[in-house]
Amino acid sequence: MKPVLTLLLLLLTPLAWSHEVRPAYLELRESSAGVFDVLWKVPSRGEWQLNLSPTLPASAQAITPAISQQRGNAAVQTWLLRAPELRGQTIGIAGLEHTLTDALVRIEFNDGSHWLKRLTPNETQAAIPVRPAATGVMQEYFVLGVEHILLGIDHLLFVLGLLLITPGRWQLIKAITAFTVAHSITLAAATLQIVRVPVAPVEAVIALSIVFVAMEKIHADRGRTSLALRSPWIVAFLFGLLHGLGFAAALSEVGLPEQHIPLALLFFNVGVEAGQLLFVAVVLSSTAALTKLWLHRPGWLGQIPTYAIGSLAMFWVFERTAAI
Repeated sequence: MKPVLTLLLLLLTPLAWSHEVRPAYLELRESSAGVFDVLWKVPSRGEWQLNLSPTLPASAQAITPAISQQRGNAAVQTWLLRAPELRGQTIGIAGLEHTLTDALVRIEFNDGSHWLKRLTPNETQAAIPVRPAATGVMQEYFVLGVEHILLGIDHLLFVLGLLLITPGRWQLIKAITAFTVAHSITLAAATLQIVRVPVAPVEAVIALSIVFVAMEKIHADRGRTSLALRSPWIVAFLFGLLHGLGFAAALSEVGLPEQHIPLALLFFNVGVEAGQLLFVAVVLSSTAALTKLWLHRPGWLGQIPTYAIGSLAMFWVFERTAAI
């Protein structure tokens, strides 16, 4: 497995430094006939934010000036919009084609219908249906869940760490299952505001969880043992609770449709699980193939994944702790 992990780390590490992958979010909620409350949210880090802006139909006119504020890791603008002929018009996000992120657009009409669409760098605009249907929530939030786990480098590195310290397929099944159950619990609890935890400390401890599994691998290589090495599922469950809070923070930045909160939450979580299982399957299948081809390799090469995971995660610990 080590050759595969080495290659994965070489691919994943640049991504950890290179771009913003959290989605932007545009919501239009009809408060009275032809009048919409607009919420526009753009990912940001300090004073830096993505250069994105909504492109609305020419017939749409702002009634009030935009009010800007910073909410956590997002720059938020709100204003009132008059758009009596919004149905059938085209809406988009300018600048999205120059990023690696997506934008979720949601429109709620006062007749109870709504429209949900995920825009991408390859599809920066879309036509609003004349008769919006209460569908699309499952697909859009499932895709968001898959994208979040596959582009969440810290979550993937923790899963890689679990693969490193987990001997045997049965132990791995238990560890992945425990991780899934744990983060599903806290994802639901935090999203439904049953539990409220500040985001910054959670992100710092998530990074620390990666350092922990890297250290456990070093101990295993030196012939030591521990509870984590004997029962990796315990580590997966305990730290999975924290990772679930991280997933919830990402989901809260996008928002949930009020009429379909359970459905959106369920399919976002299903998407996370699908992406996670896809990642594990790729690692395991690649390992089986490359092990047969890479029979002779330097001994030091097998140490690269552990130290690369730990070093990058330790940097995140310092970076995220400084932001608290």
